Amino acid sequence: MAHYAQLDENNKVIQVIVVGDSDTCDANGVEMESIGVAFCQRLFGGTWKKTSYNTMAGEHNNGGTPFRGNYAGLGYTYDATNDVFYGPQPYPSWTISAPSWTWTAPVAMPTDGKMYSWDEDTKSWVDTTPAE
Repeated sequence: MAHYAQLDENNKVIQVIVVGDSDTCDANGVEMESIGVAFCQRLFGGTWKKTSYNTMAGEHNNGGTPFRGNYAGLGYTYDATNDVFYGPQPYPSWTISAPSWTWTAPVAMPTDGKMYSWDEDTKSWVDTTPAE
């Protein structure tokens, strides 16, 4: 099985589907993205890209080769220049970071064991640890 993401005109993911091996492999049983894309286009039209269910934050969770940065989800963006998917920007001040293709705050979150949430107005982390 393989997963394919449909993109809108702005390269935003609008659908992710699972496609069976028989619809993604050549006569020798070799999986090829172009065959899966053609299958998706016949069914739904539009623009499609393969995505890896096992890739998150630039790493393959089974020790394999990461594919396109992250598994595509609804609302994700496909960056054609870098050939990666990444999630929606959580706050305007955050920037995308390679090679993980995840969003990073302009200030690192404290690592003191407390709970924090981001305050975009002050561009800082706010302690949200429940009182004991």
